[in-house]
Amino acid sequence: MAVGKWIGGILGFIQGGPLGALAGFALGWLFDKGIDAVNDPHNNPQQSDNGYHAYQQYTQNRRQYEEGQRNSFLFSLLTLTSYIIRADGKVMHSEMEMVRTFLRQNFGPMAVDEGEKILLKLFEHQKQVGWNNFRSTIYSACLQIRQNMDDAQRLQLLHFLVMIAQVDGQVVMEEINALKEIAANLGISAADVDSMLNLRDSSSNLEAAYKVLGVSPSATDDEVKKAYRAMALKHHPDRVSALGEDVSKAAEKKFQEINNAKESIYKARNL
Repeated sequence: MAVGKWIGGILGFIQGGPLGALAGFALGWLFDKGIDAVNDPHNNPQQSDNGYHAYQQYTQNRRQYEEGQRNSFLFSLLTLTSYIIRADGKVMHSEMEMVRTFLRQNFGPMAVDEGEKILLKLFEHQKQVGWNNFRSTIYSACLQIRQNMDDAQRLQLLHFLVMIAQVDGQVVMEEINALKEIAANLGISAADVDSMLNLRDSSSNLEAAYKVLGVSPSATDDEVKKAYRAMALKHHPDRVSALGEDVSKAAEKKFQEINNAKESIYKARNL
């Protein structure tokens, strides 16, 4: 399996725990290469007394850390995607095609083939261990993600999962339940799931716009403004900038959709 261009060779927090075990199965030699890269003394030299070399080491360590965080994020996304797709008990050709479309639109053409191969390996693992055992692994993986990703990154991860569930134009109840189950294990509220599920309709549907901000149509103007400010702070794209340009662009689009929801409500209220 020729992966390694989209998800690079240095992995972050997934080198241990349930995600590490899944990565070892799905990524194979790449995972081993990632561990070797971290453990290679040439990649971790002793701190030099020379200020220039110390700065070089700092920037290299920072670059490796950010690469590891990004790659951990991407693999976590594919792992949880494999759970969402199997939520209704089957994997349809149309579902795999929608994932290809999602990967192409959000991460570029290179991600399509590699992401699909990783998903197929994860599906194979599901069959080997059985659904209940895999579900337990997903639960543990969510706890690992919760411990190692900040709030903004976990929210963006969940938003990607919602987008995948929506690509085919509908979200069945099994998918909604799976999304809320994952959200709860990630430390994210069911209200955040409902908000994200309504994002794409919020510019043309006032009811959806209120759901995005998490307020009722009977809320006061001050309550609406307060809710928007909280959403804007929570979902600002700068908070996920370390995960790479493609993730940042998706976060910017999400942020614009939140603004569209706000504008729809403000227009209706003459604010």
